[in-house]
Amino acid sequence: MDFVDRPTRNIFFTGKGGVGKTSLACTTAITLADRGQKVLLVSTDPASNLDEVLGTALTHRPTPVPSVPNLWALNINPATAARDFRERMLAPYRGVLPEAALVSMEEQFSGSCTVEIAAFDQFSRLLGDCQSTADFDHVVFDTAPTGHTLRLLSLPRAWDGFLQANTTGTSCLGPLAGLQAQQQLYQNTVQALTDPDTTTLILVSRPESAALNEAQRTSQELAALGVNNQHLVINGVFQATDKDDPVAQALEKQVQESLRQVPQRFAHLPCTIVPLVAHALLGVDALRAFAQNRPVEPPFEPRIAVPQLPTLAALVDELAQTERGVILTMGKGGVGKTTVAAAIAVALAERGFPVYLTTTDPAAHVAATIGGELPNLKVSRIDPRTETAAYTAEVMATAGASLDEQGKLLLQEDLRSPCTEEIAVFRAFAQAVAGGKNGFVVLDTAPTGHTILLLDAALAYHREVSRHASRMPESVEQLLPRLRDPNFTRVLIVTLPEPTPVHEAVSLQQDLVRAGIRPFAWVINHCLTPLTVSDPVLRARQMREADYIREAMEQEAQRVVLIPWQTEPPMGADRLRKLLTVVQQSPVVAQKPSTDEGMATAANESTQSVRGRREHQPQPGWSKPSPLEPSSAGSRQSGELN
Repeated sequence: MDFVDRPTRNIFFTGKGGVGKTSLACTTAITLADRGQKVLLVSTDPASNLDEVLGTALTHRPTPVPSVPNLWALNINPATAARDFRERMLAPYRGVLPEAALVSMEEQFSGSCTVEIAAFDQFSRLLGDCQSTADFDHVVFDTAPTGHTLRLLSLPRAWDGFLQANTTGTSCLGPLAGLQAQQQLYQNTVQALTDPDTTTLILVSRPESAALNEAQRTSQELAALGVNNQHLVINGVFQATDKDDPVAQALEKQVQESLRQVPQRFAHLPCTIVPLVAHALLGVDALRAFAQNRPVEPPFEPRIAVPQLPTLAALVDELAQTERGVILTMGKGGVGKTTVAAAIAVALAERGFPVYLTTTDPAAHVAATIGGELPNLKVSRIDPRTETAAYTAEVMATAGASLDEQGKLLLQEDLRSPCTEEIAVFRAFAQAVAGGKNGFVVLDTAPTGHTILLLDAALAYHREVSRHASRMPESVEQLLPRLRDPNFTRVLIVTLPEPTPVHEAVSLQQDLVRAGIRPFAWVINHCLTPLTVSDPVLRARQMREADYIREAMEQEAQRVVLIPWQTEPPMGADRLRKLLTVVQQSPVVAQKPSTDEGMATAANESTQSVRGRREHQPQPGWSKPSPLEPSSAGSRQSGELN
């Protein structure tokens, strides 16, 4: 891999959720550190799982990874960054301004805008302040899924431009004196991002059309920002070794069809192909084995029976009984939230209900997933640019209506702040939720961290919206009560039968419960468990699923639904319908495969002790009842896939 053999100082990994950014970022950091380079590994994802993958408890400050000399890692924590940023902005005025003025300034710095710019400020220091990373030879960034990352990478230019053009001395963050001191830092950050000798941007994709489409869009948007030193990595490329396994053959064919698209789309980029591995990439030993392309010795695994679980069709049956309301799909990036949301929307629309399908994910494209128009179904997305323009026009028509010409110019300048986009998206989200009064609203949310920040920021957004509006919109005022009402909103936590997606889903569930929102169901997507497979890699991955399916069954929601792995991408209404017809016929027993068949499994589970609030140790037994009954529609043999 050129970007490892000839590394720049900064290396970014970005891409659609679930494509393997964290695994590749960790592997790259460990490889460079093992060569004697001092490396800082940074996660910018609000829902980071870096500590679990490395097996090391991390904070917002560089922490040495014990088993890798020369490697340090940190998570950019938005809440901690906001607290430090707020104090840095207020410190010069303590003892100078009256207490009442300090209280007013602190209130201005308590909003969601502060959280965003504080995390961005910490990120900028790592890139634009040479002294902050002077002890390191390389800084490797494991970023949030694409939409959030593009927002982060666009902020240096946005804030620098806003500070240069602003003449009022104020912003949604209060006085600009503190921010203007950061202007040189933001300019240095822009310079570092766009310098090909300093920064490499690694676009990570799976060999799937949706992931490759997003990588292509991201490449174009990064180029527009001036980030041109890009490298494409296609991760998880499966090659069948058992020619008698029809599932393996179908999956290999799907992969090869996707790979044929690559030369036309990415002819201008260097490309690296990374094979699909059988073992879980948890712990330094497993990551080193991955980097060196050697197998991991499988530990002993007892036989674990996986019970028959309901289908997505049974879940839709129960959702349809309310005849209206909001359905939210939530979870880690790449688990299939958009697919599940689209399949549910199609099923409800075909039952005659009015359905509105939309998304808060800046990188999601729900219309492409549906593939065309259907009766009773309206499809759109919450587009940040469109919502920002609409919000700005509304504020100018209301709060700006009574201002003189100079006042209107000042208000227009204030609204050019990058924070305005966050407010506009929040209001659009609240308006979409309000639509559940008149029919079904199916909301495909952004990946976990971005969604939790959106929900946690409700009161802060209330204050910020009130600053520009004479009264609170009803949709904003009622947002939290509606989200907390189990008869109005049903949250579906979507996950995969793998450690990181399940543990992040557990963490998401805890955040939701603290906010007074209880999940309605867990949907375990992309499962091999119901299928008959003989290919060594697929059998090894199938064997590992049982523990994580059981862990999901022991969570807060009383409903657990399983969706088998599909050999064809579920794009278009016909393939989405098939997600509702596959049914598990009988319990599957997962057991340790014989080593002479070459099936390696997860070897390093030592990270359990550092999972923190993600960890939920599975308990013996499968006695938890489900109110859903498995659907009998479209029964198939267990080895058959759509």
